[in-house]
Amino acid sequence: MYDPNFIRNVAIIAHIDHGKTTLMDRILELTHSIDERNMREQFLDSMDLEREKGITIKSHPVKVFYTSKKGQDYELNILDTPGHIDFTYEVSRSLAACEGAILLVDATQGVQAQTVTNTYLALENDLEIIGAINKIDLPSANVEETLLEINDLVGIDSDSIVKISAKTGEGVSELLELIIEKVPPPTLKGSINDKLKALVFDAKYDKYRGIIVYTRVFAGTVKKEDNILFMASSKSYEVSEVGVFHPEMVEIDNLSAGEIGYIIAGIKEIQEAKVGDTITNAQDPTDKPLPGYKEVKPMVYAGLYPGLPEYYEDLRKALEKLKLNDASLVFLPENSPALGYGFRVGFLGLLHMEIVKERIQREFDLAVILTVPSVIYNAKLKNGEVIQITNPSQFPDQEYIESVYEPYCKLDIITPPEFMGDLINLAQVEKRGEFLYVSNAGKNRVVLHFEIPLAEIIFDFFDKMKALSKGYASMDYELIGYRESKLVKIEIYINKEKVDALSYIVHESKAYEIARKLVDKLKDLIPRHQFEIPIQAYCKGKIIARSTIKALRKDVLQKCYGGDVTRKMKLLEKQKEGKKRMREIGEVSIPQEAFLALLKIDEDNN
Repeated sequence: MYDPNFIRNVAIIAHIDHGKTTLMDRILELTHSIDERNMREQFLDSMDLEREKGITIKSHPVKVFYTSKKGQDYELNILDTPGHIDFTYEVSRSLAACEGAILLVDATQGVQAQTVTNTYLALENDLEIIGAINKIDLPSANVEETLLEINDLVGIDSDSIVKISAKTGEGVSELLELIIEKVPPPTLKGSINDKLKALVFDAKYDKYRGIIVYTRVFAGTVKKEDNILFMASSKSYEVSEVGVFHPEMVEIDNLSAGEIGYIIAGIKEIQEAKVGDTITNAQDPTDKPLPGYKEVKPMVYAGLYPGLPEYYEDLRKALEKLKLNDASLVFLPENSPALGYGFRVGFLGLLHMEIVKERIQREFDLAVILTVPSVIYNAKLKNGEVIQITNPSQFPDQEYIESVYEPYCKLDIITPPEFMGDLINLAQVEKRGEFLYVSNAGKNRVVLHFEIPLAEIIFDFFDKMKALSKGYASMDYELIGYRESKLVKIEIYINKEKVDALSYIVHESKAYEIARKLVDKLKDLIPRHQFEIPIQAYCKGKIIARSTIKALRKDVLQKCYGGDVTRKMKLLEKQKEGKKRMREIGEVSIPQEAFLALLKIDEDNN
């Protein structure tokens, strides 16, 4: 029997690898939502990628029924959200559909930088936050210290924090009792008698049923055969099915105010089911849409090309389908002389870029080539015009530029004090960052605050930080605006032909060092040909670094077993002429690895 007073909607927020998905496994077992024979570890991580990497990429809604200790039945809608910094937008979308949030912290690792960010996201949404310390069964668990950290950094009272083990199930029922007690029912945000108002917080493409819309109903009711209207696109559809996630998709009669579920309405066009849109009744629409999400802007751009030109259209369709349940993905067509037709794609970070590439290869069976990522720069020209640069090939010639601006971000690193010196050196000396101050974060933790160019942290900063801190440090960053900087473009010429896909923008002080490393790396990555191949780095009107790939030589003197030396000289001269002609007309085949050479230039140092 539907009663909104006995519904609770909560999201689980935590840093990567703090046990969110394992906790969901125990909740599913405890509430008998799944048969024992169908149960498997990381049940909600449906993608192979999620299981392999041990991370959550997509948020997963689940409806469970729980009988409290007082004997009352409750309906709990729980959303398992991603923990990595690149997927913060997924978390923000899930939080908009809930009234409460479980803040899960690993007792062996303590509060991490991303935990703090996600908690502030929850506070912005006016959610009731329930603290939970996980992994208390491990010998290395430091529960008391973690309690103090949560209290210091987040402000949750230590007495109200639940101690659990998602692996063994200890404390999980106490956590569910606390959700029932503390999280308010959804009745305050709308009732079943109001006009239909439902928020689209996610969507998925199904080749048989069209687009499946994940929704949270704030007011009114939606049922089969209703005519619904998407307010942003002004498109109306007839509902063919509504249902809930229990944890698989289960069809029900209707979805009412306060419930989370899905709607199928034969939607074929991907653009018409926008995440953040409001669904209302087409015959009796609501006056005002729900507040949507803030637009997520990509941080990093890279070129994405099909392995073979004839798969360009397949790649476009694959990107469109991925964009449906990944609102942050932005792509525009582009053409490169070296790689042909492809797309300039915007990502939230390097992990996001890697995941999108892997999903295209696995889910759509397409081979793709990815170029070196770059951030968005602004350039002010001498004629007063300001242009946005998402691709190094758009960077104007130096004589037309008055000033160039690059994005800066506020970087916070939480680390044990013994790694402070190395991390400050990494951010300040190696990565052009500015150290601001250090603050305390509990008994054995400090927070280092920096302002740093975004371009410096999108490549290998995270890996180097983890290596220097033996895995203990964690980071979080947010964009703070643009600042003037001395930036130059370096173009790479291979066999005297410019390769746009290898161009990149760099700070003037690092231009020679990176150009030298890059041409040397390309020399190792590009296979030898029948002719000599020069690799040149060109900057500000001159060549600043060069490397040469020697030609593969055939021993033309092999058949000379004696005779006059002039005969040998004639054969060598003939070979030389042939090599020269071949170099002029020959094409250099550049492997995929060469386009990511910039990411690998520090491999030998490491």
